[in-house]
Amino acid sequence: MTKPPLTLFLAAPRGFCAGVDRAIKIVEMALEKWGAPVYVRHEIVHNKFVVDDLRAKGAVFVEELDDCPPDRPVIFSAHGVPKSVPQAAIARQMIYVDATCPLVSKVHIEAARHAENGLQMIMIGHAGHPETIGTMGQLPEGEVLLVETVADVAQVQVRDPARLAFVTQTTLSVDDTADIVAALQARFPAIVGPHKEDICYATTNRQEAVKAMAADCDAMLVVGAPNSSNSRRLVEVGSRAGCPYAQLVQRATDIDWRALDGIRSVGITAGASAPEVLIDEVVDAFRARFEVVVKPVVTAEENVEFKVPRILREQAGTLT
Repeated sequence: MTKPPLTLFLAAPRGFCAGVDRAIKIVEMALEKWGAPVYVRHEIVHNKFVVDDLRAKGAVFVEELDDCPPDRPVIFSAHGVPKSVPQAAIARQMIYVDATCPLVSKVHIEAARHAENGLQMIMIGHAGHPETIGTMGQLPEGEVLLVETVADVAQVQVRDPARLAFVTQTTLSVDDTADIVAALQARFPAIVGPHKEDICYATTNRQEAVKAMAADCDAMLVVGAPNSSNSRRLVEVGSRAGCPYAQLVQRATDIDWRALDGIRSVGITAGASAPEVLIDEVVDAFRARFEVVVKPVVTAEENVEFKVPRILREQAGTLT
């Protein structure tokens, strides 16, 4: 039987960012240096395939530091942790490696600098997300107020409207965040913003690629995990940019083929924590059902690379 034709728009950039690549490398190098098991507080990145692969190599994923024995190394996830977590690790004399993305660490440094200048912080982010918890946990309780929407800005109660600063989660929708920032500046004209936008380059670039191809696609699939903030934002951006059907899938087995009946074009992208092997898997699934013509949609080139912590670059040794 002749397969129907399909134009497949493939977004670039897509998938792994430098912070995710670094975090995974940190776990792999820790296993090589100290042997299994190595403990990881929270999922190192939000992707089941990646986590399962590292678990098979000897990583043990836990939610709290108390779940880790004191005589094995522990790694903090790419999303960052409250300041109390490394302090507790030090108190227990644990070896720990901080895999926090350097762009998240930059936000932590901003928050500390503003606090030193006597400013109360407002954070734009998602309640309960590990990155938000980590950033808010850099300062004492009450020093960082969370807003998620423009409506929240109207309700937030601050200590002194003239002594405020704001930071943002790095994986937000660029457009939504711009609206919230505008609302903050309208209500608090003296509020101080970051020197450079907190939303990371990878989040911005992936959203721009989705916008560039959305109107040409009958459907769009975002490869990523349901708990991945940047992946979920890509689905929202695709829908708003004119794609009639945008869906998040963890891998090819999650594709709803009935919803794609009759399509002639589909866009594929991936969140920053999704490996390329899963994108290839989705492309192959379409090739099995359609006569596919692939058209790359390139909106940016990425060549960012972050170094791993020095402790992992030192000569390998065993725990004593």
